[in-house]
Amino acid sequence: MAEEQSEMSFWDHLEELRWRLIKSIIAVVVCAIPCGIFWRRIFDIVMVYPLSLSDPRPKLIFTAPAEAIILSLKIAVAGGIIIACPIIFYQLWKFIAPGLYKSEKVVVLPTVIVSSLSFLLGIGFSYLVLPYVLKFLAGYASGSLEPFFKANEYMGFIIKIVLAFGSVFELPVISFALTKLGVLTPKILLSKFKYALVIMFIMAALLTPPDIISQLFLAGPLITLYFISVLVSWIALNKQKNESASLKKASA
Repeated sequence: MAEEQSEMSFWDHLEELRWRLIKSIIAVVVCAIPCGIFWRRIFDIVMVYPLSLSDPRPKLIFTAPAEAIILSLKIAVAGGIIIACPIIFYQLWKFIAPGLYKSEKVVVLPTVIVSSLSFLLGIGFSYLVLPYVLKFLAGYASGSLEPFFKANEYMGFIIKIVLAFGSVFELPVISFALTKLGVLTPKILLSKFKYALVIMFIMAALLTPPDIISQLFLAGPLITLYFISVLVSWIALNKQKNESASLKKASA
C-alpha cells in the first residue's frame, strides 16, 4: 500500500468491521427506545398520513393477537435506523477511511453529513408521493372491494418504500466519493447507462413490494438520480483537475 495509507491486516479489518457494526447496532437500539415508547404517535404520522388522499379511505386492522406488539417493534426499529443514520454513515465511512490517502480522508466528515441529509431527503420525498400512490392503489377496485389494510403488512410496505428511497438517494454521494477516489468518471457512467437501466429496474423490483406501481414509483427517481450522479461526478472530476493544476502551478 502507499506510504500515506495505514497498513492493516485482514484480521484487523475484520475486527474494525465488527466494532463498527456493534457501534451502529447500539446507536439503533438507543434511538429505537423512544420510538418504541411513543409508537402510537409515530403510528399516526407514519401510517395514517399517507392515506390522507385515499377515497375510500382504507381501514387499518390487525388479525392476530400479537400483531399490534410486532407492529410497535417494527415502528421502533425503523425509527431507530432513521434517527441513527448519521452515526451509521459515520461508522461506515470511518471503516473505509484507513484505506484512503490523507488528502482523501478530509472528505469523510462532509460525506457523512451529505449522506445523512440525502437519506433523509429520500425519506421526505417518498412521503410527498406516497399519498398519491396509495390513493391510486386504494381506489383501483373502488365500488367492487372495500379496502381493509392489515396494519402489519401495511407497515412493512411503508418501511420498504421509505428505506428504499432513502438508500437510492445515496447514489449521487456514492458517485462523488468514487470519483474522488479515481474509481469512477462521468464517461463511464454514461457509457454503462443501458446496463445500469436494467439493474435499476431489478433494484426497484427487489426493494419495493411486488406490484408494478411501486416499482415504477421507485424506478423513475432512480433514473433521475443516475443522471444527477453523472453531473456530480463531472463536477467532482473537474474540481479535482483544477486542484491538480493549481498545485502544479504552485510547485513550478
